[in-house]
Amino acid sequence: MAVSKVVIGQGSCGIASGAKKTEAEFLRIVGEENLNVKIDYTGCVGTCYLEPIVDVYEEDGMMTRYVKVQPDKVRAIVDGHIKGGKPVEELAITQGDKNFIDRQQRIVLRHCGVINPEHIEDYLAVGGYEATRKVVTEMEPEEVIEVIKVSGLRGRGGAGFPTWFKWNAARQNKADEKYVVCNADEGDPGAFMDRAVLEGDPHSVLEGMIIGGYAMGATEGIIYCRAEYPLAIKRLEIAMQQAREHGCLGKNIFGSGFDFDIRIKAGAGAFVCGEETALIASLEGERGMPRLKPPFPAEKGYWKKPTNINNVETYANVSWIIDNGGEAFAAMGSEKSNGTKVFALAGKIRKAGLAEVPMGLTIREIIEDIGGGIKNDRQFKAVQLGGPSGGCVPESLADTPVTYEDIVKTGAIVGSGGMIVMDEDTCMVDMARYFLDFTKKESCGKCNYCRIGTKRMLEILERITNGEGRDGDIELLEELAGKIKDGAMCGLGQTAPNPVLTTLRYFRNEYEDHIYRHKCTAKSCKALIHYEITDKCVGCTRCAKNCPVQAISGGIKQQHTIDQSVCIKCGKCMENCKFNAIIKE
Repeated sequence: MAVSKVVIGQGSCGIASGAKKTEAEFLRIVGEENLNVKIDYTGCVGTCYLEPIVDVYEEDGMMTRYVKVQPDKVRAIVDGHIKGGKPVEELAITQGDKNFIDRQQRIVLRHCGVINPEHIEDYLAVGGYEATRKVVTEMEPEEVIEVIKVSGLRGRGGAGFPTWFKWNAARQNKADEKYVVCNADEGDPGAFMDRAVLEGDPHSVLEGMIIGGYAMGATEGIIYCRAEYPLAIKRLEIAMQQAREHGCLGKNIFGSGFDFDIRIKAGAGAFVCGEETALIASLEGERGMPRLKPPFPAEKGYWKKPTNINNVETYANVSWIIDNGGEAFAAMGSEKSNGTKVFALAGKIRKAGLAEVPMGLTIREIIEDIGGGIKNDRQFKAVQLGGPSGGCVPESLADTPVTYEDIVKTGAIVGSGGMIVMDEDTCMVDMARYFLDFTKKESCGKCNYCRIGTKRMLEILERITNGEGRDGDIELLEELAGKIKDGAMCGLGQTAPNPVLTTLRYFRNEYEDHIYRHKCTAKSCKALIHYEITDKCVGCTRCAKNCPVQAISGGIKQQHTIDQSVCIKCGKCMENCKFNAIIKE
C-alpha cells in the first residue's frame, strides 16, 4: 500500500531531541526524489523517552510508528517503507513501548500526537467545536453546568475542587462583565502536562473556555501562560486566529448571538502565580502575591468582577464531556474521583512521558505497568506526588489508589499530576532539601510564616545534608512545619512543609542516620560519603587519569590511594574503574 504522509512529532520534547533536523532530512530526500508524500507534524504523543517520533501513514489509514528517528535513519525509512512499501521493523516501536499508550484511556490527550495543532481543519475533522456549537445554539447555561455536575469533573490543577460549583458560583454573581481564566502557569518541577496539551491540542482548551464562558455569562477569556512556553504561546495564538476566522471564537459564535474572545497573558514564571488570587494580581499588573479570601474570585476576581479560574487540563475535558455526556465521564475513575488524570512521569523511571489513566489506578500500576518500572533495575523507593505542595509516598504505599481522597491520606496530594520517581540511590533528606529550596526561593514574601519559616527549615536541612546535623533538629523541623501550615496565608505556603513532613513520616531513619551516625543511607550526600580503593586494584591508572583534581596517586601495577582531603567526591574514579576496585562508603 502506498504511503500518503509522514507525521513528525514536534512538541518541545521532540524538537529538543532533534525532530527539526529529522524533518529537514525527510523534506530533502522526498524533494530530491520527487516523491508524492506529504510531510506533516504534530504535538507530543506522550512517549517522550522515544523522541524523535515519526508516524508513516499508508493510504488505507494504516500507521507505522518509528522511534528515536535521527537524520541518519531517515534514508532507511524512505527506501524501505515509502519507496519499498514495507515497514522497517528494526526502527519501529516495540510492543512493550506500544503498551505505554495502549494501557492508557485518553480524553485530555486524545488528539495529542494525532492532529496538526496549527491546522484547525485537523481539529474540525475529529469533531472539534461541535460541543461549542451544541452548547451555544441548543443548551441553556444551567443545562451546561448540570452536565458538568453530573460528570463529577474536579479541578485538575491542585486541590480537586468541583468544577461545576465554581462555574455556578460565577454564574450566580451578577455583574456587567465576567471573566474566564485559564491557569497555564504550570510551575511544579517535573510537570509538563499542560505544556503538551497547549502544544498538541490548543483548540480543546479554547473550546472548554468558550463553553465555560457561556455557562457563566462571561464574554472574555484570558490564558495565563508562563513565558517559558514559547511554542505553546505560538500555537495558541495561531489557534485563536483560526477559530475566529471559522466563527468559533469572537463575535456571534456560530450565529448564536453569544460573544466570547480570548487573549494570552505571558507570566514571568513565578510559582506563586499558580495560586489563583496571586495570578489575578499578576493579570492586573501587580506583583503576584496572594490575597485574603473571602471574597473568592467567583465574587470579586479580576478587576473585582466575577472570575472563574481552572487549569489547562480541566478545560481540555469539557468538550468531551459535552459530546459524550456527563454520565460517560462519571463512569470512569472512582466514586468521588471521576474521569481520567494525566500524569507526567519523570525521574528514575524507564518510560518518562505523559500517561493519562482513569482515576483509581494504583501508584504501582502507573509506575511499573505503564512507566516500565525503575531504570537500570534499581529498587523503587518513593514517588513525589503533587510537586512542592505534595509529598513523598514510599514504595510500601505504592498500592494506594490515585484518587484525591486516598493520596491525601498519605500526606501528599494529586496536585497537577507530576510524578517524580525515586530509586534506592535517592537521599530523602536531600529530596526534602531540594523542594524546600524551591519553595523558599519562590515564596512571594507576603507573610512571615512562609518567608522566614521556609528559610529556617531550609537552613536546618542544609546543615543535616552537610553532615552538621544537631540533636533536636528533627523536632525543630516538625515544630516549624506545623507553624507554617497553620500560619501561612495561602495554600502554597500552607503546603510548603509537606515534602519534609512526609519524608520524616516515612524515612525518619535517614534523618537520624545523617544526624547521629553522620551517614547518608543512600550514599548520595557528598559531605557524608567517601571513595576508597580496595586491594582489587591492579594499578591500571585509569582512575588517576580521570580524576579532575589529581586526588589519586599510585604507580603502574600498584594499588592506588585517594587523598580524602583533596577528593571532591565526583565519582569519576568509580565510573572509570573496570575492576570494581573502588567502593563508595
